[in-house]
Parts: sequence; C-alpha cells; structure tokens
Amino acid sequence: MIFSVLTVSDRCSKGICEDKSGPLIVEFLTPYGKTKEYITVPDEQKEIEKALIYLCDDVKADIVFT
Repeated sequence: MIFSVLTVSDRCSKGICEDKSGPLIVEFLTPYGKTKEYITVPDEQKEIEKALIYLCDDVKADIVFT
C-alpha cells in the first residue's frame, strides 16, 4: 500500500512554523505501507486541488491522508 500525506497550513507552508502533524502521520503509517510523498500547501483551494491531483495521478497513492 502506498500512502501520501498532505498538510494544509499557511504558516507551515511558508516556513513560519514547523508542521508536527504530517511527520507524526508518516511515522504512524510506517508499519502499514510506504509513504511515498509528504507535502505541505497553503490553505488555498487551488493549491489543495493541485496537490491532491498530483498525489493521486502522478504519485499514484492508494490513500491520501489530509
């Protein structure tokens, strides 16, 4: 099973603060399959849509955790 993790955060995407939830999810998923991609995007609909399409169509993730 291939996983991807998408974190939506304006501050984390700009490097203002550290994303703690995304890495925690990646760590939790490790025994169940491979996390192929982990990305952070700003809280903007177009950016979220673009990231989800990328993770589904290009990365071919079986499940995307947001």
